[in-house]
Amino acid sequence: MTILRVALDVPLPRLFDYACDGASALDVGRRVIVPFGARAVVGVVVETADTTAVPAGKLRDAGAVLRDAPPLAPDWLALARFAADYYHRPLGEVIHAALPPRLRRPRPLQLPPAAFALTAAGRAAMATLPARSRKRRALLERLAAGPVPAGALDGGAALRALLKAGWAAPCALAEAAPALLPEEPLTAAQEAAVGAITGALDRYAAFLLLGVTGSGKTEVYLHGIAAALARGRQALVLVPEINLTPQLAALFARRFPGARVATLTSAAAENERAAGWLAAQSGAAHIVLGTRLAVFAPFARLGLVVVDEEHDASFKQQEGVRYSARDLAVYRAHAAAVPVVLGSATPSLESYAHARAGRYRQLDLPERARAGSRLPEVRLVDTRTEAPAEGVSSALAAAIAACLARGEQALVFLNRRGYAPVLVCGACGWTAGCARCAAHLVLHTADRRLRCHHCGDAAPVPRHCPTCGNVDLVPFGRGTQRLAEALEARFPQARLLRIDSDSTRAKGRWEAMQRAIAAGEADILLGTQILAKGHDFPRVTLVGVIGADAALVAADYRAPERLFAQLYQVAGRAGRADLPGEVLVQTRYPQHPLYQALARHDFAGFAAAQLAERRAAGFPPAVHEAVLRAEADEMRDALAYLARAAAQAPPGHDGVTVYDPVPMTLAKLAGKARAQVLVQSPARPALHAFLRAWVEALRALKTGPVRWHLDVDPIEF
Repeated sequence: MTILRVALDVPLPRLFDYACDGASALDVGRRVIVPFGARAVVGVVVETADTTAVPAGKLRDAGAVLRDAPPLAPDWLALARFAADYYHRPLGEVIHAALPPRLRRPRPLQLPPAAFALTAAGRAAMATLPARSRKRRALLERLAAGPVPAGALDGGAALRALLKAGWAAPCALAEAAPALLPEEPLTAAQEAAVGAITGALDRYAAFLLLGVTGSGKTEVYLHGIAAALARGRQALVLVPEINLTPQLAALFARRFPGARVATLTSAAAENERAAGWLAAQSGAAHIVLGTRLAVFAPFARLGLVVVDEEHDASFKQQEGVRYSARDLAVYRAHAAAVPVVLGSATPSLESYAHARAGRYRQLDLPERARAGSRLPEVRLVDTRTEAPAEGVSSALAAAIAACLARGEQALVFLNRRGYAPVLVCGACGWTAGCARCAAHLVLHTADRRLRCHHCGDAAPVPRHCPTCGNVDLVPFGRGTQRLAEALEARFPQARLLRIDSDSTRAKGRWEAMQRAIAAGEADILLGTQILAKGHDFPRVTLVGVIGADAALVAADYRAPERLFAQLYQVAGRAGRADLPGEVLVQTRYPQHPLYQALARHDFAGFAAAQLAERRAAGFPPAVHEAVLRAEADEMRDALAYLARAAAQAPPGHDGVTVYDPVPMTLAKLAGKARAQVLVQSPARPALHAFLRAWVEALRALKTGPVRWHLDVDPIEF
């Protein structure tokens, strides 16, 4: 009888022993159904043994070992162990969070085929198919050229009809590595970057690809991926937003004909995501493209890792296992002895500091790649002397009018959705607040609702003030809905497209909007940060920025870094083709160093000043941090628990500072009071040695009505 040591999704830092007849060491990495309490759950076999410390009367038998998928490889289990150790979470929780949902379930796998091919009957049918059957004919003609990956077909009912008629059939994909179809010739800077990356494909190397907006970072990625595929290897490409995956998947399909691209995001259907995971594991997928969760994809022959927009906060998981996909991507590349490319026009200060210290090699793309394209001119509009009307200054209004007169597109950026961020009673000062969060409710006029943008709670707009009865309730401030009204009133002939998480919520809506923008069916693009990341709108020549000043006075020391990145990225949407671009930023503080650096396109100067401030204040990357957070119904309970937890801090760890418990910036979220204890150390090994001992003590500490978690390298306070 073999003893299986199984990792389960439970908050206990241990493996669980089960007896299993017919199992062996070959089952390490396989899923297994085991009894846990009164339930049957899916775990993963991490080790096998001949003996166990569990008394014979308490040792339970495992259920079925699931052999419907290949076992997780030793290098993948090593990745999970590293993440569990670094983020101080049980191994079972990490493995469970990393697996696609379909692989966490005990049902047999029934996955879609890898590809589809034309049958003999389908080839014969092409000659007799009526002309009106356009979709079926288009599919048949595409399949006639050879097998097509399932993910590259968007046939829907037409594809189902072909399969039912026997004109198409599932098939496997050939293993031949696809070649890159060339487009524009590379610039000298791109050539140098590609040469550096491809020259390191046989070893670990970390590259920081620092390129201005429009400099062709994606083209560098493509050439690096092509070199990896030519060697029979696979590539992992991480992007920060789900909205960026469709356009990149389409780009990979166009530039690498015949390549199988596995797209892994939380928006994918369960079977589709599991199929992509298994295609990566078997080596059938040439490229794995995804958001942060894709960093855990298994690979047969990993050859290159790319993290696009590496500065983006979306790479940090904020629930459950709070990992950084960017940092795990660097670890994966190091463990696999392959290069990793971190790309951004505004890299994180942590990555930039690594490059300055020589731990990463910096590759610069200082100019735009397209001939005739230049970085836009940035103008700062002083709203103290030029008060905006309905949020729009006369300078910005004039610039929009001129842009529209030239037949070009204008982009107006306001990173606040809804109609107004606050609903106010002018008589007594009452404001609409969320009962579950320490935040205001945002007015949405489309459905006459007040919504919390933190917990999602909603309420109807009151007919009168609940405090004094005044019926004259006034919206204060503006979001994209209110600004859309103002722009439509000022430019009635212009076609305005509002782009935020409200307007793009419906499936396929954002893709439809992108097609409309490309076709010139919109004159003014108004939106939030969705517009700032990775999009190429050739006809956009003007960018107007509204409402950016609030981030200058935020309590978070990372706020300036995030604001600069956001503004630099959105400014980079202007003038990306051969038309000159212009950016107008409305601000009350035009002399602020951040805005002055933005006007000069001077990331290096901004970063140097920020790093100096961080060193002087004792903030990362000068030090390393973790926070212990507590949540409770009452703030006093959360703070009391954290005080007891701080008292359990292990002695003998020189250089580690444990600060006093304090409420978080958003002190209440979804009905729970939130507080934290910050821990800092100038040395990462010292911090983790302290955390290992502390977490062990915390697990023995009674929590009462409090839930706690540890966040290593936090970005939220």
